[in-house]
Amino acid sequence: MRKQTGFTLIEIAIVLVIIGLLLGGVLKGQELITSARVRNLISVQDGVKAAFFGFQDRFRAYAGDYLLATTNITGATVNGNGNGRIESAGTCGAIAGCVAYENIGAWDQLSHAGFINGTYTAAATAADTTNPKNPYGIYLDLQYDLLYGLGTVLKHNLKTGGQIPVEIVAEVDRKIDDGAPLTGAFQFSTYQGNGAAAPTGAAVASPACTSTALPATAIWNATNGSTNCGGASIF
Repeated sequence: MRKQTGFTLIEIAIVLVIIGLLLGGVLKGQELITSARVRNLISVQDGVKAAFFGFQDRFRAYAGDYLLATTNITGATVNGNGNGRIESAGTCGAIAGCVAYENIGAWDQLSHAGFINGTYTAAATAADTTNPKNPYGIYLDLQYDLLYGLGTVLKHNLKTGGQIPVEIVAEVDRKIDDGAPLTGAFQFSTYQGNGAAAPTGAAVASPACTSTALPATAIWNATNGSTNCGGASIF
């Protein structure tokens, strides 16, 4: 008689159970990481929005655009031109200490006024190397421009920065707004910042962050796996 060798059904079942548990743990861990990143992005957006309105309420001016920041805020290094817009290429004229790049000066004024954590000191140049960053290492941007949604009306908005996977941005939108990339108070943004490339919408190129350029039917294009997307909270 020959003795047969191999796995029994019980042994195979045990192995399959172990593999299932391992896969379940990996998937659950990934889900927890994703949830943490979504919460982090939402927390940053909420914190900066609160700082933006708090600064406006205290000084009756927008951070970065405040004309008397170096006079009234201890440690502030730059002033704005006081025209009611946070711009990336403002006109200073003869204003002492004025920075043309008010979107960079905004972080200087917000931090020294105590509205955000950390110290961000702006120089009178276009360099944004002291801006706060998102979890993917891309600068945030607080500015009066068109880099949100379809960008038809100039508005103040806070950009998350790019290099964020589309499924993360989509989840942020679902939790704080309407879940649609081209409508509501949180929309898709092509802001590049210090990223290698700007996020793209459906009307530009593939892989795109949005399914279409039509506001009424656009959705976040979560199926294409784009890892370079971003959004903006509109004020």
